[in-house]
Amino acid sequence: MDDSVIGRVRRVIDTASVSQAVFAGRVGLTPDKLSKSLKGVRRFTSLDLALIAEAGGTTVDWILTGREPLRPAVAARTRSAPAPDRVTLEAVARRFTDAYEVLELLGRSRELPEVPGVREDLPRFVDQGDRLAAEALARLRRAGLGSPAEQSSDMLVTALEKCFGVDIATEGLPRGVDGLAWQTGRFRLVLLRPTRTWTRQRFTLAHEIGHILARDAQDLLAEAHLAPGRQKDLTEIRANVFASHLLMPADEVEERFRAAADGGGALPDEAFQEMVVQFKVSPSALAARLHQLGLVGPAERNRYRRMSTESCHMLTGSWTEYQRQESWACAKRFPVRVASELFEAYRQGDTTLRPLAALLDVEVDRLHDLLDPTGPTGPASAVGLEELEEGDLVFQP
Repeated sequence: MDDSVIGRVRRVIDTASVSQAVFAGRVGLTPDKLSKSLKGVRRFTSLDLALIAEAGGTTVDWILTGREPLRPAVAARTRSAPAPDRVTLEAVARRFTDAYEVLELLGRSRELPEVPGVREDLPRFVDQGDRLAAEALARLRRAGLGSPAEQSSDMLVTALEKCFGVDIATEGLPRGVDGLAWQTGRFRLVLLRPTRTWTRQRFTLAHEIGHILARDAQDLLAEAHLAPGRQKDLTEIRANVFASHLLMPADEVEERFRAAADGGGALPDEAFQEMVVQFKVSPSALAARLHQLGLVGPAERNRYRRMSTESCHMLTGSWTEYQRQESWACAKRFPVRVASELFEAYRQGDTTLRPLAALLDVEVDRLHDLLDPTGPTGPASAVGLEELEEGDLVFQP
């Protein structure tokens, strides 16, 4: 064991202001085992280090490397938010970065897939967003994951996670913040705010994916209420274009418009309402897309905008689907891959349950009772996050 590691463990013990024997008891070691490890005769196990880090209020990464934990910095344009909100954002993001650091130390980090990027030969940000969306759609279709227009929100999240290596969670965010994106060489993360307005959440999700693919989110990037067409920041315009084109692909919109238009080339209100349901977007978003594609004029666009998502679903007999999407958008969702890896590491005795509890923001004892009431070797340990993954993907303590 590296002398510097032993030295940092000694610092943890000294800071605890207790005897070596008392500290050994706190971390589940006999005094003799701790003594041998501190002398370099016995190696600390990964579980030993996890327990020592918890007892000392530090991280395993610091004990092993001396490196301070990765801490998020809110992107510059969000710094106008009240200080308490910035603190909340950073605290939420820190739960996830702590989880990623634990997985990295345990050798459980995944290799991020290559993803499409911004075409540097396209000077206009609008064109960059359009091309990026086309490449993302092609990647989804080649992977057999279909088009976003065909997928409910839960299916869309799963497809985006699988195809682009992004971990997506629905998490309590400060009021006025719709979403958050952050990426490093080790992870890609999108957090969404629970909301009853599920079409807004879908657009926010696509918008944040646009930031990830464009490599905009090197700092923690938090989005206040998105207002497509009103933002001045060019990266925001690009992400809005990406989201619109990803959720409403031009070829699919044009095909359905031609199939539904009347003999004069106009789109009846009933057909427009059906398209709102089919593409799972708001009437305002669809009206803007139809106008942008030159399929409807300003007068029709403005008339369509006066409709509501609720009325479109009610008038087309799709109210049950509306309620299902709304329920899903309101629920808290954890990133299944990250949580499953942490739980598996716990089951194998490589770490404690605390990293998973911190990620899910629940008490350790509560999580232990829920997932593993008989201990890591008991029969209940076989019923864990894998079964939750096959269900709603929603953590409800």
